[in-house]
Amino acid sequence: MQLRKWQSECISQALEYYSTGKTHFMCLATPGAGKTVMASTLANQLFDSNLIDLVICFSPSVVVAEDFRYELEQITGNRIDGLLGSSGSSLTYQSLRNLGERFWALFEQYRVFVIFDEIHHCAGNSIEYSNAWGEKIITHIQGRASYTLALTGTPWRSDLLPVVLANYCDENHMVHCDYQYGLNEAILDSVCRTPVMIAIDNNQVQFQRDDDSKLYRSFRSLLTESDCTYQELLESRDLILYCLNQANQKLDSLRTKKLNSGGLIVATSIAHAEKIHAILAGELGEHADIVTHKNENSISTIHNFKKSDRKWIISVGMISEGTNIPRLQVCCHLTRVKTELYFRQILGRILRSGGGPNEIGYMYFPAEPTLMDYAERIESDIPNTATIKSFLSKNHDQVSSVEILPRSNVNSQKSGTISFSPQEPEVVYSTVRVNDKRQDLELPIDATYQDSDLSRNYLRSINISGNFIRKRLSPQLAKSY
Repeated sequence: MQLRKWQSECISQALEYYSTGKTHFMCLATPGAGKTVMASTLANQLFDSNLIDLVICFSPSVVVAEDFRYELEQITGNRIDGLLGSSGSSLTYQSLRNLGERFWALFEQYRVFVIFDEIHHCAGNSIEYSNAWGEKIITHIQGRASYTLALTGTPWRSDLLPVVLANYCDENHMVHCDYQYGLNEAILDSVCRTPVMIAIDNNQVQFQRDDDSKLYRSFRSLLTESDCTYQELLESRDLILYCLNQANQKLDSLRTKKLNSGGLIVATSIAHAEKIHAILAGELGEHADIVTHKNENSISTIHNFKKSDRKWIISVGMISEGTNIPRLQVCCHLTRVKTELYFRQILGRILRSGGGPNEIGYMYFPAEPTLMDYAERIESDIPNTATIKSFLSKNHDQVSSVEILPRSNVNSQKSGTISFSPQEPEVVYSTVRVNDKRQDLELPIDATYQDSDLSRNYLRSINISGNFIRKRLSPQLAKSY
């Protein structure tokens, strides 16, 4: 297999690192860069050099664990199914809590290479400051595995706990990565697509609560100056329809050049996913697969979608970090989860290159304030908000934390209605750099959705009756390498 330049560099650096007697190596590579292939090839070289007997991989989901198992088997030529005679196993982090002493005894009897995919799921620098998965790693793997490899595209957490096994710089309190491959470089190398993020907004928003009503000039003002919640906004049929229509038009355009281009819709709940599915089918005549944790067939549905040319798949917590579906090129971010880590991981699902030149991945999302902030600093591989704060534990002086941005007020239960008044939409121009060439992107005047059928009598219902504004955000990437 022909490796990408960054993969070869990372493998060489890791092997050199291990040769000095150090056993843990951390790789930060932007989502979609090809960390699975790199890690599997590193495992193969360790096998060939007779440095390890077994490889064990831990991943955040069954889908990702299965993809890792397949890649490990393809590259090493060995079975990695955990059965008698195999050369290892690919498991989920959830399984850590159920592994018994017989399993952990392998680390005393064999030379084991452990791969931690998306290591940021595991927290702790000590038993005292750790989550359940981090505790197992500290107790049973740290200091016992022959070699460990941590992979991540987002090396921070949304709570106040450190990433397990990670080292942090004393001076600037940033996580230390032994190898780093950023989005800027990945775009230059045609490994990843250039991200274009389209924020959906409206400049006249009327919010009605019981007998009171007030006019707001944007979603930002609505969500920060009233007690309207983001969840309520996401439930708006008109907002969903507008976002789906824009994304579907973009996907249709992409499919004229690449027939199997696909779209991902990230929903906030199963009921929300079903509502989106009904709108997509009833209003736009489009079918979509739905995958949720409660659907027994979700894993096979994802695999089938990956190999098909179907247009849309709707996910509730099933297609996020590590899920490899390169044909996904358009995304509707309609989940209430508002962490920067999750935002970047969702964006990463549409940035895996499909092999064409100057490809672009498109993500549509409501112009919620924190999401807008995330989009505007996407060019930073580790954002400033991921710097360490300092608090003491018994064993370490420095522990990672993340500044938590404030959430909207979600406590009020009063009845409310939101409506959007007609207004000429703003036309926005922006510039994207692809391979250091300027591309001007023009937003045409938006379609108008008026006279909504959504009843104003539902509890805290949202009605959109005016024009929408699209704001296109794209970082100035790939311009200085």
